[in-house]
Amino acid sequence: MTHSPLPPAAAARGESHEQEQFLAILSREEALARFEAALFPRRGTTQLRPLASALGAALAEDIVAPIDVPPFDRANVDGFAVRSADLASAGESLPATLSLNDETIACGTQPLLPVRPGTATPIATGGPVPRGADAIVMVEHTQPSDEADGIEIRRAANPGQFVSYAGSDIARGEMLLRAGTLIGSREIGMLAACGIAAVPVARRPRVAILSTGDELVPPGETLRPAAIYDVNGAIVAAAVAENGGEPDFLGAFPDEEVALETAMRDALASHDMLILSGGTSKGAGDVSHRIVPRLGSPGILAHGVALKPGKPLCLAVCDGKPVVILPGFPTSAMFTFHDMIAPVLRRMAGLPPRAEHSVEATVPVRIGSELGRTEFVMASLVEGADGLVAYPTGKGSGAITSFAQADGFLRIEALADHLPAGSRAKVTLFTPELRVPDLVLIGSHCVGLDRVVAPLAAKGLLVRTLAVGSLGGLAAARRGECDLAPIHLFDEKTGTYNEPFLAPGLELVRGWRRMQGIVHRPGDRRFEDRSAEEAVAAALADPDCLMVNRNQGAGTRILIDRLLGAARPDGYFNQPKSHNAVAAAVAQRRADWGIAIAPVAEAAGLAFIPLIEEHYDFALVTARRERPGVIAFLEALASPESAAALREAGFAKA
Repeated sequence: MTHSPLPPAAAARGESHEQEQFLAILSREEALARFEAALFPRRGTTQLRPLASALGAALAEDIVAPIDVPPFDRANVDGFAVRSADLASAGESLPATLSLNDETIACGTQPLLPVRPGTATPIATGGPVPRGADAIVMVEHTQPSDEADGIEIRRAANPGQFVSYAGSDIARGEMLLRAGTLIGSREIGMLAACGIAAVPVARRPRVAILSTGDELVPPGETLRPAAIYDVNGAIVAAAVAENGGEPDFLGAFPDEEVALETAMRDALASHDMLILSGGTSKGAGDVSHRIVPRLGSPGILAHGVALKPGKPLCLAVCDGKPVVILPGFPTSAMFTFHDMIAPVLRRMAGLPPRAEHSVEATVPVRIGSELGRTEFVMASLVEGADGLVAYPTGKGSGAITSFAQADGFLRIEALADHLPAGSRAKVTLFTPELRVPDLVLIGSHCVGLDRVVAPLAAKGLLVRTLAVGSLGGLAAARRGECDLAPIHLFDEKTGTYNEPFLAPGLELVRGWRRMQGIVHRPGDRRFEDRSAEEAVAAALADPDCLMVNRNQGAGTRILIDRLLGAARPDGYFNQPKSHNAVAAAVAQRRADWGIAIAPVAEAAGLAFIPLIEEHYDFALVTARRERPGVIAFLEALASPESAAALREAGFAKA
């Protein structure tokens, strides 16, 4: 039996560490067949329908993300927060034994104790990753040790394993939605994730919607430590309205079984359908699926479907009314809703099935998949040299922007463990109309880029930016999959930026300069009033000084490795993928220093030690220079208005 972390409330009730397992895992087809057989045939009724005020409206102004999402590094699975270095030599014949820290991190729980060498902290899915930890080990891959309060782990863990870094989904200051955007469920989910509460026939089945989780905060309220804004309440309600239902969002409820059962019974009594999100996994704090069998017959028809994302889906019918428990993470919830729930809801509303539109495209990168589960991968479409190219846009099942930035999704069958690079695949579109972008930028992202492309959107041009890092952008440019690749790569041999990395067919377009430097909390004496070199030396001399690194392939990572030389201080293998995630780690005391750009440090309220002024430029595909979108971008880049906007944001025009 594996050791399972329990929240304090569960421990107080004396619950067993042994978690409840899913019922028999069903195929998608079998689960849907059982659900529909228990619901139909049925007689429909008619009435007038109200419409959510924002749904279907067009934004009157640009919306910029006011916070990082997620607002902290969080666990993607139930298990243990560990230092990957402690497990470097772990194997079946030589397990690593770790002692457990005296706290359990649940959703909404602020960590108090650091993870020191040789220790681990029990953590629940969605819980904040404590200081010192750089990976999560699934509870299924552990077992209690012979020592009291210890666990054994028989496999190594990679840095960043099962961790979603702060700001990895949405970065503070990033353009969230542009003026003129038509608001749908995906856009509403993005707004809710940032805490933005407002922005400028056949009877519809009345659908009650409940969110569950102790960590949830309604959009518009202050975000407390270790909490997140409730995304699913808003996004599920919008999806219900899009598919013929009349949504009634009843709020977010904590994981308290008696109160939740009362709310579910009341909701089911006055509505035609009940949808919950969260509480269907096998964690000890998940209670929703325990309540459903008490609400009516026949009860649960499927609990666990061979889908990715979406395995924890629970389908039930209680005295003729459908009860659905969607997975808690937004991407999982939306895929399962649109694939499994929308067809049933539309049939209840007297609407025809949603028409499916698809296109063929080339997948430029290898996509791994889990054998035995049908997997859906969101994709963003761009025009390549030989037709459409589909870039996977998923950032994990907790990501909201994945839906809004994607044109559709591709499907990997259950019997395949990957989709090879260069494969031709069918992409099912989210909307019938596919508009190929007028301008595509693939490479390193910078908040300054939003200031340059904003005038293009105002002119009616569709601009798509995909952040894959400088090296990934250059590879896309060489394959002819983008117009320009934003890059900031330093060449040690020549002492120059970017130009030495250009391949034939690419030319350099000068962008702007941005100051990279060391970020730290104000008042930290190890860094105050020191040069960058002195600060790094002081950090390396203090064994308690924890750094936060950047991911391989990032231009900032190259700078960090040159700065550190052979040194690998504690925290080196904590490798988030954005400047905002670095700043968040330092501001939240999960690290003491890192490297980021000055505007991000200022936004996070951190002290900044200038290190180097780097060049953020663009590799232009020469063969695409005469495209109208490229011409418009080059004109905007050279304009006095862009120069002023960049200066205001803290950048220097090249």
